[in-house]
Amino acid sequence: MTDLWPCIEPLLAQTERPARYVNHEFGCTYKPHADFNYVLVYPDTYELGQANQALRILTNCVNAVEGMWAQRGFLPAVDMIALMREAGVPLFSVEGCAPLKEFDIVGITLPHELAATNVLEVLDLAGIPLRAADRGEDDPLVFGGGPCAFNPEPYSAFFDAISIGEGEESTVETCQLVRSMKRAGATRAEILHALAQVPGTYVPLLYGWYSCEEAQQRGTWIYPLQEGLPTHIDKRVFEGFAESPAWEPAVVPFTEVVQDRLNVEVLRGCARGCRFCQAGMMYRPVRERSAKNIVDSVCAGLACTGYDEVSLTSLSTTDHSQIESILTQLNQRFDGKGIRLSVPSQRLDSFGVSMAHLVAGQKKGGLTFAPEAGTQRLRNVINKNVTEEDLFAAVDAAVEAGWRRCKLYFMIGLPTETDDDVKGIARLSQQVYERMRKAVPPEQRGFLQVSVSCALFVPKAQTPFQWDGQIPPEEAMRRVNLLRNSVKAKAVRITWHDPSTSFVEALMSRGGRELCDLVELAWRKGARFDAWTELFCEEAWRYAAEELGIDPAALAQATYETSYVLPWSHISTGTSARWLARERRCAQREQTTPDCTYDICSGCGACQRLGVNNQLAGPRIPAGSNAVGEVR
Repeated sequence: MTDLWPCIEPLLAQTERPARYVNHEFGCTYKPHADFNYVLVYPDTYELGQANQALRILTNCVNAVEGMWAQRGFLPAVDMIALMREAGVPLFSVEGCAPLKEFDIVGITLPHELAATNVLEVLDLAGIPLRAADRGEDDPLVFGGGPCAFNPEPYSAFFDAISIGEGEESTVETCQLVRSMKRAGATRAEILHALAQVPGTYVPLLYGWYSCEEAQQRGTWIYPLQEGLPTHIDKRVFEGFAESPAWEPAVVPFTEVVQDRLNVEVLRGCARGCRFCQAGMMYRPVRERSAKNIVDSVCAGLACTGYDEVSLTSLSTTDHSQIESILTQLNQRFDGKGIRLSVPSQRLDSFGVSMAHLVAGQKKGGLTFAPEAGTQRLRNVINKNVTEEDLFAAVDAAVEAGWRRCKLYFMIGLPTETDDDVKGIARLSQQVYERMRKAVPPEQRGFLQVSVSCALFVPKAQTPFQWDGQIPPEEAMRRVNLLRNSVKAKAVRITWHDPSTSFVEALMSRGGRELCDLVELAWRKGARFDAWTELFCEEAWRYAAEELGIDPAALAQATYETSYVLPWSHISTGTSARWLARERRCAQREQTTPDCTYDICSGCGACQRLGVNNQLAGPRIPAGSNAVGEVR
């Protein structure tokens, strides 16, 4: 493969943070004699993408196969993009500085809806035709995957194949299939047809698209263009997750990145059932790694990387059945060594006094809790099975353990929300501050801070709220201002997400194939790095929609009956559409559903459909219990 380093090096002196583009970081894998080359690209800058666990996991899986070399790729920052275009340098991989166009497979993860235009920037900068239909025999196959793959249609024109679900096994399977077929002289069309037979793999080119009226009549939006193609794609699940080592080789970057620490995944999945949460639906069932696996892996990872901080990652780390034992052991092993333990966020009903002491030892930064809604009524609607008493108990424990800063996450615009619910956010936040203020000596009160972060509700595919619309941006700002005016304490700081970007996020979350044209035209009009507030170009999206005759508000804000067939109905997380519809009806009745890892099965269907049950390292302790899980 071509080494572009001689072309890249002269550009580095002209760009900010050149270490983003320098290879030979500690921990990189080099297999220059491989006969099959795969690159996995994060469609944003190195600082954001390097910490992405999917990049590490999947490149390690491919590199474990003899003769295959998996490299990483990132979208350069805007200054470097301009320099590369001027110099005619195509997008390159990190390890080998090789042009992406020369790889057998280019994988692009889809981490969030606002990355859509960055996917096109990646392809164009690499010199790869944007649309799969325009690619020839000499072009690499372009694969997609990640969270947004659960509604793949707005991206479908740009990918040859889209992997649905967890990729530890499917990525290796598809790479081996492509390698063997290329060796046998198969055409691109033959390879695509074969890929469509791999469970969990969607090949959009091989399917037609019905009109909305036809889709509602037929119960699906797609139809196969060839015989023998599946009409429904179930996600892949890595059945061996619980037994797999929590530590695997990691790259240590030259430059500071987001989440610049050792990340160890302790469990996968969450059965709490928050009705707005896509991740809670798409990663079911729950699988826990054992305490011994986690503790040994943390020790090995710190020794291999030199980090002094470790984050125990998952959707709900403090739900792990052995979390207190894990934290106790790690604190004992690293006592006096300056190692900091962190948990990304804390569940209110899993966080007692002992947990507060265990999370970070002597180093007290800030703690994050997510009540999500300001009133118990609305928390019942969204199935957030926590109470104000849970929040107050968690805050009391944190203050007693030495914390002086607290961050609270809420959503605005949730289904059935009223002004009283918005005012409830202000009331609850001020109550938290007052409890903290009363619990500390007068001389420490000046250090107290409560940060309130408000996201705008985005209806996500594959959730019970997928049929509910988003409130208009102007209504979102009215509610934000109502909240701001309702908060009286100066120590309570309010921040909120830009409703304009959340609007595009909702558009991409709910749309179908018609959005492929919108994404491309918005990109051609200058949209890229849409997740960056300073680079987001709302006008590009608005003008593109007007030119194409698309009403984005109709897509983002429409509310449907549960009988309405949505554009992603052929893609399954394992949870049944009937269960999602039932959960939406429960929301309308303000009725909650218990977590099946603590209670009885809720009937979501994931275990039965996918053939994988919840795998816990030990019995989960109900909220309010002081028992500690035994290490096994």
